[in-house]
Amino acid sequence: MGDFVIERPQYIKALLMFKDTDLIKILTGVRRSGKSTVYELYAEELKKQGVSPEQIKIIKLEEDENAKLLDYHELHRHIADNLVKDKKNYIFLDEIQNVENFEKTVRSLYEKKNIDIYLTGSNSKLQSSEWATSLTGRYIEIKMFPLSFKEFLSIRPTNNLDKAYAEYLAYSSFPYAQYFVKLNTPDLKKQIEIYLNGIYDTVVLYDVMSKKNITNASRIKRIMKFMASAIGSEISIKRMSDMLKDDGIVLQPSVLDDYIDAFKDAYIWYQADRYDIRGRKVLKTQNKYYLVDMGIRNMLMNDNIKDTGHILENVVYLELLRRGYKVYVGKIDYKNKDRVVENKEIDFVAETSNGLEYYQVTDTINDPKTLERELASLKLIKDNYPKYILTRDYGSKDYDGIRQLNVLEWLAQ
Repeated sequence: MGDFVIERPQYIKALLMFKDTDLIKILTGVRRSGKSTVYELYAEELKKQGVSPEQIKIIKLEEDENAKLLDYHELHRHIADNLVKDKKNYIFLDEIQNVENFEKTVRSLYEKKNIDIYLTGSNSKLQSSEWATSLTGRYIEIKMFPLSFKEFLSIRPTNNLDKAYAEYLAYSSFPYAQYFVKLNTPDLKKQIEIYLNGIYDTVVLYDVMSKKNITNASRIKRIMKFMASAIGSEISIKRMSDMLKDDGIVLQPSVLDDYIDAFKDAYIWYQADRYDIRGRKVLKTQNKYYLVDMGIRNMLMNDNIKDTGHILENVVYLELLRRGYKVYVGKIDYKNKDRVVENKEIDFVAETSNGLEYYQVTDTINDPKTLERELASLKLIKDNYPKYILTRDYGSKDYDGIRQLNVLEWLAQ
């Protein structure tokens, strides 16, 4: 590991929970979110527990020195020849999707009783592939994200949450970006911009263009920029196609859908489906899209962070995912005073094994009209699941069971 390391205890805890179980552990997430570092930290924890270094093998499959191991025969031979006999071996295969037919190696290793297997991947097709289907029930996925606001605060402690939040947006949530922040050079902004451009180019080149046989990188950037300008907005693929056409990008909806699938597969964009609260069902139209990091958005939008409400919504969405929720955009029908059926939106319906939680997210509710609008949607929901309004306003309040919380304090929990 390098000198600059950010501890990620929640991921180490999750890995320890499944240590030595008959399960393949897969750590997934966008490139440079810290997956490799977490495995290195976990390896150090294993050593503290008495595991010898010889029992631990971390193979980074994107490094030139391991190029020959991209052949699955060679990879299997290399691992098998270096196992410690009569002891448990901990095998970490970083960016396994780079190995063609990797599933053959993984399956074979899985059958060996003295191996505990850990994988990382930067493409969600890893879990939807045929081999993953055949191993259903025999692997677990741990979803990894760039730094949460709480993690950001752990390396930049402060009592001024508003200032910290502004820095969190401006400096990016990617872990290594904080190294440049730590240096605090006069060129800080430019350094982070170059670093983020490198992440963006790598994701686009390896995880989007190569997977979908796309050749037009400039078109991808224009689509990404368009989506970045529309975070938190309900939009159909057809509508997006029409709007892009007005901007000079002609793509059939089916082709655009393939592009967006590639963005989602690379964990750079996330799709929130709509959820019919009365009908208790997921809808497949008018989805919302959220970006994995606001620093990437700043780069695409030339540091335009004026849309503070939707940016905050994006941050909350990712935090709910980090906390293990399935997250939807809520819709609830009602009859207005003229008895005409309309619908209102709930920003997020967060689902857990214990039920649902409802969230409205807004910069401020100091204006009585804004408060009434946010409350009105939540009041239409007649079940007893928790309901929250998250806002930048400080102080907590209760409106007949609907709790108002300061969003930055909530993020810092």
